[in-house]
Amino acid sequence: MELLISLLSGAVGGNVAGALLKKFSMGTLWNSVIGILGGGLGAQLLGMLGIDISGIIGNIAGSGVGGGVLMVIIGLIKSAMNK
Repeated sequence: MELLISLLSGAVGGNVAGALLKKFSMGTLWNSVIGILGGGLGAQLLGMLGIDISGIIGNIAGSGVGGGVLMVIIGLIKSAMNK
């Protein structure tokens, strides 16, 4: 159940970041896909660091931020490659 929450929160985080930072947005589908990856990675990294994300709120926050951050990083790379 926690993995599902992480993936969904990551998708939301990726889309929120895309909406706020239109320069880096890659469309709803790709923002969601990248957010899902970022949400899963974010939850795993926080778990490896020993940060307790067992609470649903912590899981949602960590995954949402992870999804948003990964979407921005990939958007930056894409922008740099287009120059």
